[in-house]
Amino acid sequence: MDVHQVELTISAVQASQYPTGDQPEIALVGRSNVGKSSLTNVLINRKNFAHTSSQPGKTQTLNFYHVEEALYFVDVPGYGYAKVSKKQREQFGKMIEAYLSTRNQLKGVIELVDGRHAPTEDDQSMYQWLTYYQVPTLVVATKVDKVKPSRYNQIEKAVRQGLGMEKGAPLLLFSAETKRGKDAVWQWISQQTGVEDGL
Repeated sequence: MDVHQVELTISAVQASQYPTGDQPEIALVGRSNVGKSSLTNVLINRKNFAHTSSQPGKTQTLNFYHVEEALYFVDVPGYGYAKVSKKQREQFGKMIEAYLSTRNQLKGVIELVDGRHAPTEDDQSMYQWLTYYQVPTLVVATKVDKVKPSRYNQIEKAVRQGLGMEKGAPLLLFSAETKRGKDAVWQWISQQTGVEDGL
């Protein structure tokens, strides 16, 4: 999709602040610094619209980005960052769980994992949770430009095994540097939301 219009509508901490209406939403989840903001920026053709922070764990709200007045990307606080207090982690957890399990407008989740490493326990827990709640999920392995192409098959195998993915469950390799995977991610988003490419 060629995106011309996007705005950060709301940074929400509770359901009463979520956008009204019935436009579809796609949430992005993943560990802090895994590349959620970078993926968002590539998808919406912007350099620094979604803020990439040098401080992991800085995003502490659900950030709703309105794309082409047709759908929302929802940037979810990164998980698994040690410097966030246990109490804050519990608050994030409740906020995220409430959104992911009750939001009717949510049509799918993109879970990002670092393609250079095996999935962490947090990655596994998130994937299992999404599977349990039957949320349509696309796994995106990021930062693959930092890995030799000859290792791409190994990355796919490691991610699938590490997350316990069923055969055929959607998995894409992505690079914010080379834009590898951008079109395929948009294709998946279009399938989940009904928002056609080329809007």
